[in-house]
Amino acid sequence: MTKHLATLALAAVAFAACEPNRSVTAPIQSSLSAQLDGDGDNGPGAVYTSTNQVAGNAVAVFARSADGTLTPAGNFATGGTGTGAGLGSQGAVTLSDDGRLLFAVNAGSNDVSVFQVDPQGLSLVSRTPTGGTRPISVTVARNVVYVLNAGGAGNITGFTVGSTGGLTQIAGSTRSLSAANVGPAEVSFSPDGRQLVVTEKSTSLLDVYPVDENGVAGALTSNTSAGGTPFGFAFGPRNLLFVSEAAAPGSASSYELSRSGDVRVVSGAVLTHHGAPCWAVVTADRRFGYTGNGSGSVSGFSIAPNGSIRLLGDGATALIGSGVNDIALSANSRYLYVLQTGGARAIHAFRIQNDGSLRALGPIGVLPAGIQGLAAF
Repeated sequence: MTKHLATLALAAVAFAACEPNRSVTAPIQSSLSAQLDGDGDNGPGAVYTSTNQVAGNAVAVFARSADGTLTPAGNFATGGTGTGAGLGSQGAVTLSDDGRLLFAVNAGSNDVSVFQVDPQGLSLVSRTPTGGTRPISVTVARNVVYVLNAGGAGNITGFTVGSTGGLTQIAGSTRSLSAANVGPAEVSFSPDGRQLVVTEKSTSLLDVYPVDENGVAGALTSNTSAGGTPFGFAFGPRNLLFVSEAAAPGSASSYELSRSGDVRVVSGAVLTHHGAPCWAVVTADRRFGYTGNGSGSVSGFSIAPNGSIRLLGDGATALIGSGVNDIALSANSRYLYVLQTGGARAIHAFRIQNDGSLRALGPIGVLPAGIQGLAAF
């Protein structure tokens, strides 16, 4: 049910600020071998992003060395097409928890591609229609995948993942959002896989869907966001929900998610002092959260055991330049990666220090225009 509906006059401004062939090279082999061998905590890994090209979408892979630095490791065609423009979302590229499968939406061809991660790179194993148009975000919990479709009226649709990576649509899993044209941004499972959360930018709502033992999403409960234009989010301690809010002047909030689908505000609309916070992550130890700000920075927050959040310093934990477009953490949460699509298109790497500050390791680029989504292991 919908508790409140509030259309924000500043939403369009916030949206604008947030929009800013297969080859394999040697460095990826050692990194992905370590990823598959379970060495992600202490060894190398990889970072992934979607090229989102109209002529043919691909996943660009960057091998991550143990010190967090990146090396280009090839592009892998999804078989689908992109839009060549911003998707206004988080989660366009997503990894399974064990890092063995990678999911990438194809917003131009209305399908989702699944890759197997192996020592030779990425192997495309399936490509499946998403049950809607303009898919922009994908999430996975165990053997269930949900895709957020932003086109038309918008919906979420669920799939089971087969043993070889093929997807089968779950009967009765398609669910509408709170209304049509709500500007959805992200879909993600709760840590226990029993609920799905969707952020709606135009209505400033947080939608929660229960998920049964068969993977079928139930009726939504819609909750009003503490700050305007909720965008990206991540989960923290005790079912904490950490949400970035893109409406000016820019903020983040934390909530406690209940089994009934309600969200209780813990810290409401804590200012970042930097414009258009659109993407959010929480470290594995649940001590810190970060927002990627479309205005060109990263803001860090400390997270208390009770879920309350506090801005680190003046909110400029890292300065990137124009056009930040997504952020992601390595599996061990030692490294934060920031996708920049404005100005010099690149991925910036940072080491997370004990106090939550970020030490720059340098950028890698240049990336094609239209690139979207970021995932890391």
